[in-house]
Amino acid sequence: MRPLRGVIRDYAWGSRTVIADLQGRPVPSPGPEAELWLGAHPDAPSELSPAAGAGAGAGAGAGAGAGGSLLDALLAEPDRWLSGPVAARFGHRLPYLLKVLAAQAPLSLQAHPDPEQARLGHAAERAGPTGAHRNYADPHHKPEMLVALSPFDALCGFRDPRVSAAAIDAFGVAALAPVTAALRAGDEGLRSAVRLLLTWPEPDRAGLVEAVAAAEVPAGFAADAGLARQLAGHYPGDPGVLVALLLNHVRLAPGEAIWMPAGNLHAYLCGAGVELMAASDNVLRGGLTPKHVDVPELLRVLRFDVLADPRLPAVPVAPGVITWPVPIADFALHRVRLDPAVPRAGLDLTGPRLVLCVTGGVRVADGSAGVDLTPGTAAIGPADGGSIELSGTGEVFVASVGMLN
Repeated sequence: MRPLRGVIRDYAWGSRTVIADLQGRPVPSPGPEAELWLGAHPDAPSELSPAAGAGAGAGAGAGAGAGGSLLDALLAEPDRWLSGPVAARFGHRLPYLLKVLAAQAPLSLQAHPDPEQARLGHAAERAGPTGAHRNYADPHHKPEMLVALSPFDALCGFRDPRVSAAAIDAFGVAALAPVTAALRAGDEGLRSAVRLLLTWPEPDRAGLVEAVAAAEVPAGFAADAGLARQLAGHYPGDPGVLVALLLNHVRLAPGEAIWMPAGNLHAYLCGAGVELMAASDNVLRGGLTPKHVDVPELLRVLRFDVLADPRLPAVPVAPGVITWPVPIADFALHRVRLDPAVPRAGLDLTGPRLVLCVTGGVRVADGSAGVDLTPGTAAIGPADGGSIELSGTGEVFVASVGMLN
């Protein structure tokens, strides 16, 4: 195992307390700290600390245990770091990115393409005119999961359109009658409702959002009214405020998880969590953002299935160890809690294993070396390091590649 130093991203919606507090730094931080990235993403690759005994002289390159970019190490020794089967499946890249996410304000509504959509979309844009807007930065899909570290609010997946229609009716805004009619129309109703809201004429859009945010509603719809006011406060005049009323509003307790597969419309609202995602930058936005919203492409990618419960159930693996199974091979996530009753745990996982500590003090070791972790620190071990052993008292999350068969 090797110590791994992540990169903090300073997006404006980030908290000034969560990541700093996790890492034991002064609070508040000088500026917003939205995400701590742990992985080999080309925009912000994590840094490896030198392996024990690695020298800085001749021959001590990325593949010789020296410090440096994790991305460089993977490219220098893909078979060692990734394993032959993982490299054959995903190429010479780490297929996942682990994050600590700390949202102080709502993020944009967004969805991500499936593998075929990403591959074809990326190829088409590369062959298209120079200077045109790009939705597909790479040919990869981007499913995501998040486990809450604190109470966490999110929007995730479409709720029953009849429930959404009743909620919108409760605002008493007559102009929205075509939207509620579409929601009650049957199979294509959700698609039609989203299209109506996102293509609402620009001159009337701000007034419509303002009317919804200011409306008095019956007590049974207070949560919807509160959501509309919250979002309109951050994004005045944005039609995403109204699209949000079509989605499940999820409040996660610490330790609960949500899963966002391809085509799932979602947004994080507030809270801290550990997010694991396939390593891709492909995002189709649907509002709550000043950035470009490509409505036709978003509608092509979205899945308009009703999602009864967005929560992802945990499955026990061993004493102190749980996982959240997902139907992809790009990543798997385990949480390990160690205490006097369960002071040790072992995991035999696929590909490189990345371990993030969130509480206490935990030692993680593979066949080559061990690393002592404290909250907010991480370590990674190459695929050829064998199983990992954890000991101590605390809580860690372990990211790995999923099952390849």
